[in-house]
Amino acid sequence: MPQGYEGWDDYAPFYDWENARTLGRRDVPFWRNLALHAGGPVLELGCGTGRISLPLAKAGVDLVGIDRSAPMLARARTRIRRAKIADRAQLVRGDIRFLPFTVPTFEMVMAPYGVLQSLLRERDLAATLAEVRRVLRPGGTFGLELVADLPSWQEYKKRLSLTGWRHRPGGAHVTLVETVRQDRARRLTIFNQEFIERRGRSSRTHSFALTFRTLSIPQMARRLEKSGFTITALLGDYRGGPWDPRAEVWMILAKAR
Repeated sequence: MPQGYEGWDDYAPFYDWENARTLGRRDVPFWRNLALHAGGPVLELGCGTGRISLPLAKAGVDLVGIDRSAPMLARARTRIRRAKIADRAQLVRGDIRFLPFTVPTFEMVMAPYGVLQSLLRERDLAATLAEVRRVLRPGGTFGLELVADLPSWQEYKKRLSLTGWRHRPGGAHVTLVETVRQDRARRLTIFNQEFIERRGRSSRTHSFALTFRTLSIPQMARRLEKSGFTITALLGDYRGGPWDPRAEVWMILAKAR
């Protein structure tokens, strides 16, 4: 069985390029508003390249970001240094199943876009939820987003998904060729990525796979309640609208009991 953290180191050079063309910054105002009203320090699970951490810290949030991927964190650290916000944003390399904090430290923990679905084993998810509950202060907020309805992703092979310049015209031209496979027996969705990077007459292909576990909103809500949380909202968009199974956005807000 694959590990959910596999592939993310290789993804680091292309993560922001792809997300700028897909999700973009649509979720950032939601997380920023939630964090600014948290009333204390915020922890981001799977902070990656700082796509969310950076704008939150710029807005005045005291934030700690944790990620397992050194290449992802290297990019986030460069951004934070350039933005001169190191006093607001601390980055930690670590495993979200074993958070390196000894006491309840945070008023809010957030797990943006699908982070918890990279935990492919039930015991890993249970360990992470227990750790989040441990480091949250009583009454603190846990916010998480799931990739909506992964089992409905159509399987396809070698599809040209995106193409364009990385950084700027005259730099590298990138093409993403993607294969999607469903392992329904193990409730996994596997995205095989091929990023073809061209500079002049030379080209290089970067190949890796990202694997996500299928979890529905009701399934995750039950796990949160079992782990010591009270559900406060099920949301179906980034403006706070209610969730239903057809929503394009799947989010849960919960409080630590």
